[in-house]
Amino acid sequence: MLQSSTLLVPLPPHNKPNNSSSSSSMNSGKRAVDLPSAADSVKRHRSHLSPAAANPSVSGEKEHESEEEQLGTTVIEEEDSTGLRLLSLLLQCAECVAMDNLDDASQILPEIAELSSPFGSSAQRVGAYFADALSSRIISSYLGTYSPLTTLYKTHQQKLLNALQIYNSITPLIKFSHFTANQAIQQALDGVDHVHVIDLDIMQGLQWPGLFHILASKSRKIKSIRITGLGQSMELLNSTGQRLAEFASALNIPFQFQPLEGKIGNVKDLNQLGIKMGETVVVHWMHHCLYDITGSDIVTLRFVEALHYYSALFDALGDGLGEDSVERHTVEQQLFGCEIRNIVAVGGLSARAKLRWKDGDTS
Repeated sequence: MLQSSTLLVPLPPHNKPNNSSSSSSMNSGKRAVDLPSAADSVKRHRSHLSPAAANPSVSGEKEHESEEEQLGTTVIEEEDSTGLRLLSLLLQCAECVAMDNLDDASQILPEIAELSSPFGSSAQRVGAYFADALSSRIISSYLGTYSPLTTLYKTHQQKLLNALQIYNSITPLIKFSHFTANQAIQQALDGVDHVHVIDLDIMQGLQWPGLFHILASKSRKIKSIRITGLGQSMELLNSTGQRLAEFASALNIPFQFQPLEGKIGNVKDLNQLGIKMGETVVVHWMHHCLYDITGSDIVTLRFVEALHYYSALFDALGDGLGEDSVERHTVEQQLFGCEIRNIVAVGGLSARAKLRWKDGDTS
């Protein structure tokens, strides 16, 4: 679930159709007194046939279509049955984990694995990634570790960013969030000469070329734009800054990029953000609401809402892309799978203790 938060701070200037079937039938004729001629016999025989029987080729085609429709209905019913069984097992396993009944939870996982697959239907794919997350949660519960999966190797980070870029190219969800945020920024920057954007999680900076286009199309040209981007890897930040600089140069926009490695919570001195007098400051944060590990425990809102949320995403990708789509599999495995693990696999006693400490601290 992506939600865009943008804060603008102006600083003072320094200076199927229904199933159908057809059947052929023949009505019994009355016994004739006079022997008919051959022509009369043929005519009478045809008049007693139903339209489908009079044209056997049409009847055969419709019967074949009916068999295919019945087969398709059977497959759908089987998929629905498998999906319901998977949902039931996932909830049972989650309940066992929440009650620290890890042995029973471990016994449920093999049946979930039997019914799920990262290459199957939407329900099977969702089940596979949630089963993987539940397995990680069980292992971490045995070991007594409940840390979020935020420390990633460089190669894993690159895979995650590549998956995000693919996701942005095959769906309109991220684009729409970027578009609405850029429109709000553009309206607030009317008449502004110097802009400083502070992006608290810039990643690949996919949003900002759209803003550059908007600013370049205005009759009053902007005099300068700076972006301070926060991220986990200085190498990736520099790569993002280089791409944005090339894009801004192509549009004749004066541009500067300042990379800042780390998270906003680790910024101890605001001078690190490089805020200058006379600039209009835009603070932007594309944050993931489902990532709040201090939320409700696994069986309650966090697990159930995550299951509903990702089921909808997997359904949408499954409808838009084929079963053999490499792009879809990459996004689901590298991006959604990582998110699901962070939501489900993090928790346990330490998280509940953290909640109690916070509650006591704020009372």
